[in-house]
Amino acid sequence: MRLRIDLAYDGTDFRGWARQPNLRTVQGTLEAAIARILGGDPRLVVAGRTDAGVHASGQVAHLDLTEAQEARLRAGRNPEPTALAARLNGVLGAYPDVAVRHVDVAPEGFDARFSAVWRRYSYRLADRVTGYDPLDRSRTTYVNATLDVEAMDAAARGLRGLHDFAAYCKPREEATTIRTLLEYDWHRDATGILIANVRADAFCHSMVRALVGACVAVGEGKLNPAHLVDIRDALERVNDFKVLAARGLTLAEVGYPTDDLLAARAEQTRARRELGASGAAELDDE
Repeated sequence: MRLRIDLAYDGTDFRGWARQPNLRTVQGTLEAAIARILGGDPRLVVAGRTDAGVHASGQVAHLDLTEAQEARLRAGRNPEPTALAARLNGVLGAYPDVAVRHVDVAPEGFDARFSAVWRRYSYRLADRVTGYDPLDRSRTTYVNATLDVEAMDAAARGLRGLHDFAAYCKPREEATTIRTLLEYDWHRDATGILIANVRADAFCHSMVRALVGACVAVGEGKLNPAHLVDIRDALERVNDFKVLAARGLTLAEVGYPTDDLLAARAEQTRARRELGASGAAELDDE
């Protein structure tokens, strides 16, 4: 049995998603909770591996149960897989920084990582217009300037499309940096907070935070919007802007095709990933 698990977390006190020896991670914390209920050595597969300090409101993972784990699941007071969410949240305790929103049997062919067709991130920024709010310090980055959101939005929209984003990614050996940036835009919400909406087929390491930092430099008047395209097309990392902090970044949503296309999408993505540096999209996320 394969389960789909939808979850959210505050990344402040985690050292990222991926399990690491002697470090507190989202994967390690959740797998330990699953093991307490179902036993065994559970291993989660996640849609997007988030870095230290990055949050998630719409993360998705899958879990393959052994026969023994399925038997323990069925032996509980409520044998339905959907009841596992409440049981896990009970183990995680009161006011946890990771919560399971929903658990159910995954559709045939579903792979949380390889079936995904896009990921959406949001980034929150406060500036002199809003001022600094200490109650928001774990999820909002403060910039001590008055930012021009219209200029930032224009710059962001100019970066969309299928391109090599090497200039906006932290390089990894033999990993391609070609991505399709489907959406990138900026606006102020009702309170004046600047919100970035960034959606792509996949992201390379630190890509969103670099794109945000570049647009902040535009908003401060240090760069013009057209220069961000020149930086992208030069394919080299530059020091013209800062990569912003993880605290403002949230994985908001993961998109999947209809159930009948899940297996084909997973097979296609796996095949592309095996091509690696030959130009297909790796899945090293934020």
